[in-house]
Amino acid sequence: MIFLHPAFLYYMLPVLVVLFGFLLTQKASQEHYFSQDVMDRLRVSTNSLTLKARNALFFLVGVLLIVALAEPVIENGTMKVKSSSADILIALDISDSMLAQDVYPDRLGLAKKKALYLLQKATKDRIGVIAFAKNSYLVSPLSFDNKAVSFLLSKLDTTSITQKGTNFLTMLKTVAKSDTNTDKKYLLVLSDGGDEKDFSREIAYAKENSIVVYVLGMGTEAGAPIKQDDGSFIKYDGDIIISSLNEAISKLATETGGTYIQNTTSSKDIETMLKEIIDNSQHKELKSQEIQRYIALFYYPVALAMIILLIALSSINLKKKHNLPVSVFVLFALMLGYTPAEAKLLDFMQLQDAKKLYDAQDYNASGTLFEKYAKQSNNPQAYYDAANAYYKEKNYLKALSLYSQAKLQDKYQVAKKLSNMGNAFVRLGTKNTLEKAVKYYEQSLKIKENKETREDLEAVKKVLKKEKEKAKKEKQEKNQDKNKDSKERKTDEQGDNQDKADDTKNKNKNSNKEDKSKKKQPNNNSKSDDKKQNKGEKSDEESGGDDKNQKDQNNGGDTKQQAKEIKDKAKKEQTKDKNKDKNGNAQSSESKKEMSNAEEDKWIDKLNSQQNTYLYRLNEQTIENEDKNEKPW
Repeated sequence: MIFLHPAFLYYMLPVLVVLFGFLLTQKASQEHYFSQDVMDRLRVSTNSLTLKARNALFFLVGVLLIVALAEPVIENGTMKVKSSSADILIALDISDSMLAQDVYPDRLGLAKKKALYLLQKATKDRIGVIAFAKNSYLVSPLSFDNKAVSFLLSKLDTTSITQKGTNFLTMLKTVAKSDTNTDKKYLLVLSDGGDEKDFSREIAYAKENSIVVYVLGMGTEAGAPIKQDDGSFIKYDGDIIISSLNEAISKLATETGGTYIQNTTSSKDIETMLKEIIDNSQHKELKSQEIQRYIALFYYPVALAMIILLIALSSINLKKKHNLPVSVFVLFALMLGYTPAEAKLLDFMQLQDAKKLYDAQDYNASGTLFEKYAKQSNNPQAYYDAANAYYKEKNYLKALSLYSQAKLQDKYQVAKKLSNMGNAFVRLGTKNTLEKAVKYYEQSLKIKENKETREDLEAVKKVLKKEKEKAKKEKQEKNQDKNKDSKERKTDEQGDNQDKADDTKNKNKNSNKEDKSKKKQPNNNSKSDDKKQNKGEKSDEESGGDDKNQKDQNNGGDTKQQAKEIKDKAKKEQTKDKNKDKNGNAQSSESKKEMSNAEEDKWIDKLNSQQNTYLYRLNEQTIENEDKNEKPW
């Protein structure tokens, strides 16, 4: 038996011996204050291990653990270990045709994804990368650093090579110049095949330079147009080019000893291709070494140390039971009760009563007890429980106050508290409290995602959105009513101004006529009045006759009746004026006898206009020549 790590024995065993030497020579701390006689009286007599025996067992446990760390083993012969690797070159086509999107996301994107997957799987092999289009370039030489190769490969795109086109011969020449550990070179080509139909030159060159070609065809036979960066498609002679998978490239693989596989949406194609390459390629031995074989023995000292530790820690007397008096527990409780929080000995009874009241749905009494205890002990959990009780009692303002005082430490409880505060604000039901509820819900969800809290948040947001839309709609309707009232007010003012102007005009006209008649017949007032009356009656009859002819259209009979009523009213007012003022001037009494002919004509025109509103058209309506071809809109 030998130790693989003997340093543990050299450096840790001496330290362990010194440590236990000091431990065994030290007296127990209580022996500094009490005599041995007092200690014997205080100690309970048992048949368990003595202190020295227990310390000796602890020392033995330490020794066994150090031996296990030194790792004891038994030699069991030797074995030879070889390390071999296959060299694989990946040739990636980055010509413009690889931008066709007949596969997702496009041919180049899918080819890079397949190549990166191969790099993840081939951890024991050296991988190199070549990019080619019209010309070929070495991106990474053969290397075991697959992460660096993956980084370089992921950065390739169609702009990496400025010359357009696809030339497989130049790519094979680049592969032939690469240095590999094997006689043959194994090449995996990821390409759509280009436009060539005859690969005889490429096949001959590959055979001449011992290159085994494996091809993973990218694309479909149906093909797709080639989309450029600006969104347009590549055209040739004015026609959009449709690029499809050239299956003629399969000859390059099969005739050089390789394999051709068309791409699939899954990773089965690249897994199969890697298996074909590994199985058929030559693996060069990188390192060979003989390794000593051992049988490990460390678990034996570890198991023995665990058994001894259990014996040392055991102080149970198997022969005699010792029952401690109840007073010991009371004393222990009193000692624990003297804490900086000043918790009382019977606080647990108060909390138990509060919980029983809560379970009995007496939430008000339960909340009162919880709140009382919380104020005495400043216990955040008690504040939280009191808030929950008041929430159940529907005293939401009190519950919110207590929730804010509950300074909880556990983040999940804090999230629940914030959610409960949001619920309380929702119950209050005002717009302001709903907005606050949204705030607390969002804070709760930041701490911990909860389905019920998320649903409550969305429901409150919908309510706030509806309220906002309703307020906006009411504002729009109010503005519309206001605009409508202002328009009607303007229309009324225009109508009143027009009526005043027409009345003034007619009044001036009538006054001029009366002045002229007075100058011509100054002494025949009564005669002129009779003539005017006869003339008025005549006009009434004429208007009546005219109205009968147009009875169906403008209700002439009603108009005549209304005109007579206006004249009778004017006569009555004139009679009253005569009785009141007998000594008045003859001219004033005559002017109040009856309305003038012009005023009578004006009122008749108003009544005949048949307007349904309080606006009347006093001028004649002019009818212009209408265009028969005019559209109604």
